[in-house]
Amino acid sequence: MARTDETHLDDLRDEYRDAQPATGEPATEAPAPRGARRARTPAPQAAPLAPLEFARYCWRQLTSMRTALFLLMLLAVAAVPGSTFPQQDNDPAGVAQWKADHPTAGDWVERLQGFDVYSSVWFSAIYLLLFISLIGCVVPRAGVHLRSLRAKPPRTPARLEKLPEHRAAGLAAPPAEVLAAARTVLRGRRFRTEVREEAAGGPGGGSVAAERGHHRETGNLLFHLSLVGLLVSIASSSLFSYSGQRLVVEGGTMVGTTFDSFTGGAGADVGDVPPFTLELDAMDVAFEAQQTSQIGQPRRFAADVTLTDAPGEQPREETIRVNHPAKVGGTQISLSGNGYAPVIVVRDGQGNVVQDGATPFLPQTGNYDSTGVVKVPDAVDAGGDPVQIGLSGVFLPSATTDATGAPVSGFPDLANPFLVMQAYTGDLGLDDGVPQNVYELEGDGLTQVLDEQGRPFLIRLAPGDSVELPGGLGTVSFEGVQRYASFDVRSTPGQTAALVSSLLATTGLVLSLFLPRRRVWVRVRPAGDGTGSAVEVAGLARGNDAGLAFEVDGVLRRLREATGEPLEPAASSPPPGAVGDDGHEHERDEDRDEREARAGSRAEEGR
Repeated sequence: MARTDETHLDDLRDEYRDAQPATGEPATEAPAPRGARRARTPAPQAAPLAPLEFARYCWRQLTSMRTALFLLMLLAVAAVPGSTFPQQDNDPAGVAQWKADHPTAGDWVERLQGFDVYSSVWFSAIYLLLFISLIGCVVPRAGVHLRSLRAKPPRTPARLEKLPEHRAAGLAAPPAEVLAAARTVLRGRRFRTEVREEAAGGPGGGSVAAERGHHRETGNLLFHLSLVGLLVSIASSSLFSYSGQRLVVEGGTMVGTTFDSFTGGAGADVGDVPPFTLELDAMDVAFEAQQTSQIGQPRRFAADVTLTDAPGEQPREETIRVNHPAKVGGTQISLSGNGYAPVIVVRDGQGNVVQDGATPFLPQTGNYDSTGVVKVPDAVDAGGDPVQIGLSGVFLPSATTDATGAPVSGFPDLANPFLVMQAYTGDLGLDDGVPQNVYELEGDGLTQVLDEQGRPFLIRLAPGDSVELPGGLGTVSFEGVQRYASFDVRSTPGQTAALVSSLLATTGLVLSLFLPRRRVWVRVRPAGDGTGSAVEVAGLARGNDAGLAFEVDGVLRRLREATGEPLEPAASSPPPGAVGDDGHEHERDEDRDEREARAGSRAEEGR
């Protein structure tokens, strides 16, 4: 049986190659016996690339459209961890909590910069490579496109009948008149034209070359350039934007250099914030109290403030509402929240006032059940010994009880304010030098204050009430309630540029998708009988174009009209989706008949 395996095929190839004499040399060796294994002649090795050639090769690979699309997809994938893990810039508390919940994985995520994705080395590398790739890909294409816009339409092919769409007709007008009419018709259909004389067809003959759709490539370039602009805008916003938050009680003041929390890009810090001064004059908040289905929903949310743009300037009054921020230069001051700040006065065991002021409580529910703490580090008990006191509790603006008898708020507005707190003593941890959350008690050595029966001592206060703490610790008084507002001070320098780039990218994408690229030629020669003209019209499109045939038919039809020739009946209806003279898509005859029939039946039913 004949061998048909791969080894046998290799032997046959080797024998055939060895049997061929080298160029200019006679064959001096006899072919090897059949079945004998010959060593293969090694293929010639390509010369190694020089450093400059290798650099050029790498640049071409980087600036190819395939690489740009790959990097764009890779950037989208690389952004996924930014939404999976809490980010240090936006949620440091969430990062700490995630590390506490995942002690082993947390260290690895931190090593891989998973908590700082958008400023990590690997994300920045992808971003920078994509930026370079897009620029290197678009800029050369822009130069080529500019040259093509200034170039003349291509010369008329010798054999127009070989093109995808071709029409021929005879007209009574002389060739010169037909050529002029063809040029006018094509310009009216937004073609760039050029008339060329052709002596081969006889005296007076010539052709009109026309082209349109160059702005399809313009749209393509506009899309990619806008994408570059979008990347630059996002990068500048990430580098130079900042955001600061500050809570201000009615009657309080904030300045542009002090914040409760502040985050900024690599090129921004607190010193970039304008030195404005803002005083909260009053909070205007109203809730729905009539409609049962909307009870408790906010209806008005505004802050009346006095704003000074810089020291020494004239103050001005502003009303900051939701989605209507105040502006200081390019910085926006927005209203981000509100709540209640009970005025709590604490006297120690010696009768000294050690705490007096409005204490913000943070809302936890839609009815503004709010939690907060009071920290008193410098109190003295009745025996004269120093003691630290902590109060933690809940403020209820409209106190009531739920089904279990627990106190809750039944409405977000101030209808029945009530304060419920518990007291603690011990080390508050304020002297350790470690930052603390001002809205929580974090001391490890705190001991809860008990009543005479050994139960936790509860402080229940309405406005104007006072209660004495056990063990000679002093008294706690509830003097009243004030409102507070949370302000967000933000600057995003690339925001407007990103919006403009997005709109331009959308415009470019629409142009590149829906603007056809077409070339049309009209050749005119004297008729064979010496009277009139022989006309050929042909068209060519880049890619599939369902409207090209209709375009060629339309040119010939308009040419007949321009020269006073009678129109011939259309051979067929234009294909569905073809673009006509008016720029709209044409429908099939049967679709039009069906639509008119439906319209007539609806009119008959109406009568």
